[in-house]
Formats: sequence, C-alpha cells, structure tokens
Amino acid sequence: MTEPVFDKSQITGIRHLLNATRYSLQGVKTAFQTESAFRQELAALSIVLPSGIYLAETAVLALALFCACLLVLVVELLNSGIEAAIDRIGPEQHELSKNAKDFGSAAVMFTFFIAGSVWLFILYAAFKASN
Repeated sequence: MTEPVFDKSQITGIRHLLNATRYSLQGVKTAFQTESAFRQELAALSIVLPSGIYLAETAVLALALFCACLLVLVVELLNSGIEAAIDRIGPEQHELSKNAKDFGSAAVMFTFFIAGSVWLFILYAAFKASN
C-alpha cells in the first residue's frame, strides 16, 4: 500500500510561513528534549555569549560572536538530523553510515573552533585594551 502524497503546492504565503515556523520551533523543542549535545551547547553559549558581548569592544565583534555561536547550534541541529536519518535506516553497522555521522560530528567541531576563535579574540582584545 502506498502512502498518500502530500501536496505542498496549495500551501503558500502566510500559511506556509506559519507552518514552517511551527515545524522549526518543534525541531528546536525536540532537539532540546532529546539531544544532550544541544543542551550542553546551549548551556555553554549561555556563558560564552553574554561574557563575550560584555567584553567586546565593538558591536561588530559582539555580532561576530553571536553569529558564530548561532552557527554552532545550526550545525548541531543538522548533525542531529543526519544521525536521525541514518539511525532510521537501521541498526546495522555500515561504513557509509559511519562516515555520514563522523562528517556531521567534524562539522560541529569546526564550528566550535570558529566560535572559540572569535571568543578568544574578544578576550585578547579586552586584555590588551586594559593594559
């Protein structure tokens, strides 16, 4: 038996925007409830972001930190999506499944490097300005 095809062509304009917003918020809620890495990153960002914004000498540096921190969360959500899709395929071990999960994890690691670099630059600039 085939499943009915969902016709998205009829959902446009404000209805599409409202549906997309609802689905996005549901995704954030589910990630918070089920993904410990997402919760841990939110906890870390709740410290890094306010302290970095407070120490930032310019609005541009504060914005750079905000964007880098948001990027960490974005990539974590994408990584969680990859892991969920791979896990749905089945529990058996497969090299391509392992690669997909490892690539997603590596992407998260690189965004940590980006956010950490911005935060360290803000700390360096604040320390240099105070001396």
